Amino acid sequence: MFERRVTVASKVGLHARPAALVAKAASAQPVKITIRKDGTEPVEAGSILGLMTLGAAFGDEVVLEAAGDGAEAALDHVAQLVATDLDNAN
Repeated sequence: MFERRVTVASKVGLHARPAALVAKAASAQPVKITIRKDGTEPVEAGSILGLMTLGAAFGDEVVLEAAGDGAEAALDHVAQLVATDLDNAN
C-alpha cells in the first residue's frame, strides 16, 4: 500500500468543480485510489459524492492511498491535482 499526504489547494476545498476534476482523474487510473482526512474513514477518490462528503476544505491535509501496479504514479498524479488550485481550471 502506498500513500501520499497532500494539502488541499482549492479555495472551495474538494467541492463542486475541484471534486469533479479529481474524481475524473482518479477514475482514469489503473488502481483504486482512496482519500481520507485524519480521523475519518476513506472514500473512493473516483467518486464525486465521496469527495464532497469528505468535507476537505482549503488547507486541510488529506491522505491518498492505493495498492498495485502503477499505484505510485497514480497517487502522484492525483496528489498533484489536489495540491493545485482547481477553482478556475478548464
